[in-house]
Amino acid sequence: MGGPEHCAPLKICYNKTSVLWAGLCKFCKESPWEVDAGWKRPRVSAVWTSHYMARKPGKNYSAAARLIEARPYPLEEAVPLAQKIKFAKFDETVEVHMRLGVDPKHADQMVRGTVVLPNGLGKKIRVLVIAGADKYQEAKDAGADFVGGEDMVQKIQTENWTDFDAVISTPDMMRSVGKLGKVLGPRGLMPNPKTGTVTADVVKAIQEIKAGKVEFRVDKTGVIHAPVGKVSFAPDKLLENASALIQAVVKAKPPAAKGKYVRSATVCSTMGPGIGLDVTSYNQRVV
Repeated sequence: MGGPEHCAPLKICYNKTSVLWAGLCKFCKESPWEVDAGWKRPRVSAVWTSHYMARKPGKNYSAAARLIEARPYPLEEAVPLAQKIKFAKFDETVEVHMRLGVDPKHADQMVRGTVVLPNGLGKKIRVLVIAGADKYQEAKDAGADFVGGEDMVQKIQTENWTDFDAVISTPDMMRSVGKLGKVLGPRGLMPNPKTGTVTADVVKAIQEIKAGKVEFRVDKTGVIHAPVGKVSFAPDKLLENASALIQAVVKAKPPAAKGKYVRSATVCSTMGPGIGLDVTSYNQRVV
């Protein structure tokens, strides 16, 4: 090849298979306009990417993935395997991901609910309670980390303060809490009666959250993602948590959902590869 060949319309240098930026190849620094003088295209930023930009799995990840057989695992085998192949230096979270046969675009096929994990999540949950003054002491005694009323609403609005993991509100405060939708909504922290976080019984709500209450909700692609504990848990405790979550999702099947409900499911740690589960029994339990 006598020199770099260019494609002016796509702004690609075939000598290095690179992306051109503002008409220049970032590797050979030559302009396609000098080679293809007939093209009169504006010099704009390229949007094409090449295989040079693709990330390869790390050595640790690849080594862990090789220990997983190409078959669906029963949950009793998948959980201990996820603990065995973990390689990160921190205490990873074990997660369950389930692809469901529902269309979240339809309100009657939305899957959402909560479950209290028998053995908790293995981390401290910071709870904010927004209530009237008569509930302050009651909430503090129950273990709430932050308690307040209009002052807390103001703090979140003005300071964008979100140093908490869950929010509980009494019904009478929802008029004020509703103003926090733009801050709390995207973070999944907005109180909701369906998840038990809008209630007059703040003591029960705090105790459930502290005990390991997990909220699950299908995303726009029909997948549920939820944590079930830490890799440092005893295998039987982690298995019990994962089983409780899966059964809660199975029981939450909407009547409008047709066909196979649990399409696939995976167990993995934060950094580890996914282990596919055998979902046959989960679909048999759906009535």
